Parts: sequence; C-alpha cells; structure tokens
Amino acid sequence: MSQPALLPETQLSALPPRFAAWFRARGWAPHGHQLAMLAAAEAGASALLIAPTGGGKTLAGFLPSLVELAGQPHEGLHTLYISPLKALAVDIHRNLTQPIEEMGLEVTCETRTGDTPHSKRQRQRRKPPGILMTTPESLALLLSYYDAPQVFGSLRCVVIDELHAFAGTKRGDLLALGLARLQSLSPGCRRVGLSATVHDPDWLAAWLSPTASPEGVRRVIGRDGAEAVVEILTTREHLPWSGHMAVHALAEVYQRIRQAGTTLVFVNTRAQAEIVFQELWHLNDDALPIALHHGSLAVEQRRKVEAAMAAGKLRAVVATSSLDLGIDWAAVDLVVQIGAPKGSARLLQRIGRANHRLDQPSRALLVPANRFEVLECRAALEAVKARSLDGDPPRPGGLDVLSQHILGSACAGPFDATGLYQEIISAFPYKGLTRKDFDRTLDFVATGGYALKSYERYRRLGLDKEGFYRVANLAHVKRYRMNVGTIVEAPVLKVRLRNGRVLGEVEEYFVNGLLPGDSFIFAGQLLAFEGMRENTVVVSRAASGDPKVPVYAGGRLPLSTHLAERVRGILADPEAGHDLPPAVAEWLRLQRWRSQLPPADGLLVECFPRADKEFLVAYCFEGRNAHQTLGMLLTRRMERAGLSPLGFVATDYVIAVWSLKAAEDVDALFDEDMLGDDLEEWMAESSMLRRTFRNVAVIAGLIEARAPGQEKSGRQVTFNADLIYDVLRKHEPDHILLQATRADAAGGLTDIGRLGDMLRRVKGRIRHRRLERISPLAVPVLLEIGKEQVYGSGLDELLDEGAQALIAEATEGLEVGRGQAELPL
Repeated sequence: MSQPALLPETQLSALPPRFAAWFRARGWAPHGHQLAMLAAAEAGASALLIAPTGGGKTLAGFLPSLVELAGQPHEGLHTLYISPLKALAVDIHRNLTQPIEEMGLEVTCETRTGDTPHSKRQRQRRKPPGILMTTPESLALLLSYYDAPQVFGSLRCVVIDELHAFAGTKRGDLLALGLARLQSLSPGCRRVGLSATVHDPDWLAAWLSPTASPEGVRRVIGRDGAEAVVEILTTREHLPWSGHMAVHALAEVYQRIRQAGTTLVFVNTRAQAEIVFQELWHLNDDALPIALHHGSLAVEQRRKVEAAMAAGKLRAVVATSSLDLGIDWAAVDLVVQIGAPKGSARLLQRIGRANHRLDQPSRALLVPANRFEVLECRAALEAVKARSLDGDPPRPGGLDVLSQHILGSACAGPFDATGLYQEIISAFPYKGLTRKDFDRTLDFVATGGYALKSYERYRRLGLDKEGFYRVANLAHVKRYRMNVGTIVEAPVLKVRLRNGRVLGEVEEYFVNGLLPGDSFIFAGQLLAFEGMRENTVVVSRAASGDPKVPVYAGGRLPLSTHLAERVRGILADPEAGHDLPPAVAEWLRLQRWRSQLPPADGLLVECFPRADKEFLVAYCFEGRNAHQTLGMLLTRRMERAGLSPLGFVATDYVIAVWSLKAAEDVDALFDEDMLGDDLEEWMAESSMLRRTFRNVAVIAGLIEARAPGQEKSGRQVTFNADLIYDVLRKHEPDHILLQATRADAAGGLTDIGRLGDMLRRVKGRIRHRRLERISPLAVPVLLEIGKEQVYGSGLDELLDEGAQALIAEATEGLEVGRGQAELPL
C-alpha cells in the first residue's frame, strides 16, 4: 500500500485525530483523491476512483470504511471488497491489517475464497466480519444461501478493485447481477470502483452505478505519477522475420535482469512462459533466483513464488497475465515485456507493476520477437505516451450467466418473476434485457426449454400456489454450488511426478499427442511422459530430449483495434519520427520498392505466383481472430469462383491464402456481403460453435463439470455438450443457449464486428498489386505456414532458416547492405 506524497499539514486536519496521527507517524499526508473519496462517502455517494498505480488507490477505497467503523460500532458486515484474483484479496488483507493494528481499531477483517476452510466459511455466515475480502464466485455462493438477507442486510459499502478487469466480461456479468441483488438486500449500500487503466470513464461509471446510469457516480481522478521510462530493445543480434519467442534477445534480457534489483518478465502465453524461463535458466551462470508463474501451475507453487517475491527473495519472475493485476510489490525495479503487448491498456497495466510508487517512474523494456512486432511495440509506446488507451465497446450481458444467476436466486429462496426481472435490469450489462428474453431464459432454467422439457433432470424450477418459483429439489442446489462461476477451463489433466507431487495441469488434447518416452517442458522442468493413471499424467524428470511445449487454447490475445490503427499509421509514413531500427527501416524500404506499403485508410492486397501456386496476401491488421474468420469466408468464396483454394494462414497483421488459380476480381472477394449467407453456412458447419456451446452450457448449468461425489472428465463434458447441441439445433434452433452461443462466437472467437467494420472501411479503397514474386512484407506470414507442428525454442531458428530462401526471392534484384538498400531508379 505505497503512499509517499507529502502534502501540507492542513490536509491532515481533514482526518480524524487517530488517522491523522497514523499518517504523520509514517511521514505521509493524504492524497487529494483519498480526501475526495472520504467526502463522497460522507455524502453517501458511489464513486469511481481512477488513479495510477502507486497512488494509494486501495487505501482510498477503504479509508472511508475505516473512518466510519472507528467512529461508531457496526453490527455485522460493513464493507465487502471484491477482487479479480484470490491472491490479490489475500494481499490486500495483509496490507489492510497493518493500519488496523497500528491504529488499534476494533475492526475485523477476513478473506473468503475457494481456499477458505469450511469451518471458517460457516462461521463467517453466522458472524460476519466488519470487512470481508472475496471474489465474484464466492459472492455468488454467499448470495445463494437462505440467510443472505441476514448476512448482507447491514452492508454499507462494496469496494471493487481493478474494475476494468471485470467490465465487459462474463465474470463481470455475474458480479453485476450479484451487486443488483446486494442493492435489494441493502438499498443504502454505496459502491466504490478502483481502476488505474480506463479507456471510457462514462461506461465504467454506468457499470458501477446502482441505476446503470453514470450520473449517480462521482468521478475522482488521482494526479498523474512520474512518466514511465519505456525502452524498446534494439537487439545486437539478427532480428527475425517471424517467430514469437524472442529467443534471439534473451541473452540481452538476462543482462538487464543482472543489472536490476528485481524484474518481472511478462509474456503473452503460458507456452511462451515455459520457453523463456528455460532459456533464461540456461543463461543463468550467476545462479540468480528466477521463478516461473502462470495459471496452469499448481496453486501451491504459485503461492510460493508470490510469497518469495513479496519477501524480496527473487531476482526475476517469468509470468503471464496471472500477475497483471494489483499485487503490491514496491521492490520491482524493471518490467520486461517479451513479445508485442497487443494493447496499450494492457501494456500500461504491466508497466505499473514496476516501482508501485507515484513519485518514481516505472521502468520497462519491450522486446519484440520479430519485425512486425517492432512496429506494434512502437505503436504501443506512442499510445502510452499519448495516454491513449484501448478497450472493447460495451456488450449485452450473457444469457448463460443470467441462467446461472436465476438458479442461484432460487437456491436462496422463492422469487417472483417480475420482481427478479426489475432487479436484473438495474445491472448495467442487462439494462437492455427485454422481458421476452428474460422469460425465455427463465423457462429454460425451469424446464430446459421445448426440446429438453421431457427430461426430468432439466426441470430445475417449479411454481408454487402463490406464483413463486422454487427449486425443484435439493440436488439442483448442490450442483449449482459446485459449479458456480463463469471461468470454464479447457479439458485439463493433472501432471504428477511419479511417486511425487502435482506440478499443475495441461490440456487434454496436448496429452493425446504424447507417446511414452516423449519429453515436454512444464513447470520450468524437462519432463518425460510415462503414461496415464486415473485421469492423471504421470511423468518423470528427463535428462535430455527434443521437448514439446504445451499450447493452451485461447492463449493468444489478438491485436487491439486501437494499436492496429497506429501500426497502419506507422506503415503509411514510416519516416515520420518513429525511430525504427535499421533492419526494420530497410525491410520497409525494400517493400516500397518491390510493391508498396499498406495505406492507413485502405487495404493492400498482393497476388504473386510461387511454387506452382498462387498466393493472395492481404494486410488487414485486424487481429488473429478476425483474420481466421476472413480466411474461412475467403476460401469458401474462392471455391465458388473456381480458384481452387488450398489453404490459408492468419497472423495478427496479415492473412495469406494459396490456390491453384490467381484471383483477379479482388474487390468482389472482399465485398462485405460475405458476412451474410457465407458466414451463416460456415458458422453452422464450424466445430468452433460446438466448443463455444460447451462453455455456454457449463456456465448456464445445463451440463455440470462437477456433480456430488464425482468430477467429470473433459471428454465426458464435451461428449454430453455435443449430444445436446445436435438435439437443440435439430429441434429448437432458436433455443436461448444457441442464441448465447452465436453471440459469444460473434463477439469473441470470430470477431465478426471488427471484420465487418474493416470491410466497410476499405470498400472502394482496395489497392491490388500483381507481383512477379513475393514481397518483403509477405515473407513473415508465409513462414507461418505449417509451423503449428513445430514445438519449443527451436521454432524461431527453424523459421529463420526457412526465411533465407524467401528473403532471397523477395530481395532479388536489390543490393541489400547492412541497414541499407540501394534502390534501382
């Protein structure tokens, strides 16, 4: 809970004497935004605090509650703190306990998560603490008990930390519905939202508001901290044309770790975390204590790393987004981002992990893995300097989450449908929910819907004589409480050392490709696969081998729309003060000679022959998800046009399609009418909709991953989901869960909205270049073809070997020097 800000002594007079003395003893004075939060609380107003990391946000959120509790005794629960991470709730509890003890306040403060012992959870319901720290899932569980009115009736304040991490997500939908229920149980309860990175304050204020309107929430803005010092590594090594692991630069990263006190090394995927950790460990001649942290490791291992980091015992931690949020480690000297950050808000959040002090600049190093990533890192750096943040627009709340909430409401006691509907539409994500869609969702929860109502197990609610909905039997209550939440992991299997401890979990499909004796990297170790035993992967430590690396579904985040616009701007004017490394500047000069650079407001499409095939390369810059969808639709359209497409590959920046015949009418290929019948046909056939339906069905409670006395394997859950999906498509194609599935697919995995915006933007602005051979800018995407069969740190080296022939072809006829290209005139 870092604070240093020495303001005039008069600021302390705004605090009660006991609090003023505590600040004074630490050499502190309250920040202006902390006093503003006190004033909002005194007025009974909800408030959104936007302040940089290190500005004392957490203390600002809790200070009004501590002052109120110190001033007069309060019976029962006073303040509820909601965190996106269990570890963050524990960290905040530790930080809050210190001032409570030092001021001698008679305030009880506890945590409640899935790790809390059963006896303590029972006691917390009977005698709640004054302040309770928890997560959205634990809140949903508490609200599902009959005594929720007694537990929450005394509630005066809800503090939501890292609010931006909830808004616009399914976890956020569940939390918003929980907040609406809390408001019914304690109408005078005020809400406090804390966030460091906000791209749309009005939206966030509306999300926080009890009325779903921003007008009822005070905006409190903290003063800016010292400007971050962010550097893009210009490597001394050869900069790869493709690849994502940045292995070429890790020796330079290791030297930065040696020079810093403590370093956080962020990567974008768990597979990348394993490889970067292994490579750093091989370079670690100084035996520095370096650790690994990602969401698939065993919880005990993650807690050990967090504790060692907090105690200052580590020099570096290689981490994924598992450490993006708020744990207070003021001793971090340097943040390293391996690979492009994919979004400016994401980068700013990670940079904020360094120093955690408002008066000291954060230090960060961006390490691009390839030439396109240099452009993306430059765009992200310019966005951070301009304080221009990205973010997705608001979307309606999920109907699968609504289904879960309706059942949870019934678990707590009988409800009236109209009353519940009015409560639900007071939550911002559901303010546009029609009564018709609510009634359809309620009918699904009660009966399973038309296609499933003949099965007793799907009849979960019944109507009593007074017209109230009740749970049909207690078995549904147990199943709800065992499966509450919106985080649906891909089917995973535990990894256990033979006769030893559990190391973590890997996804089932990865294990399906292993044979006994195969080696793979996991938990920072080289392991040998021995076999399966009761749904557990049994391994031993391997001395050597050519290892694979587990790849996790959904691990890659697409390039944000905001950064994509900036990258296009850099390409349209690469000499406008962007300070590009010589290798990248040369690459772009070669492209300008061979073809042209992609325009900022249009679309460059190149076509060229290669190896008896015709290639079409489009520089869309709309992110991997949108490009994957575009590839599916383009190949369908090319097939109908008789072009005989053979395949496609998509990156965050570019899509390439190869066929037997050349495309001529490129404008017709990219017409936005492809989002009509072509899209409907593809989505109906796609296995992606089945995967999406599986997640929707689990969240909605149609399929339970866990049931009393048993836990289903991922394969069983998927099999059950596929059977039900086929039944619903055939007999009830407008079922509420199929509607939810299509909405999820459109907004996430397919990025249809973003693709549609791009097709509209480039209409009439497509620049088609017919080339004799591949262009320099197309080399990276062609290197991606077939690389998914290759694992491990050798991938970048293999790609670079493959690049040589393509580079030679792309630069034929040009004299290429070190950092220069002599362009024929």
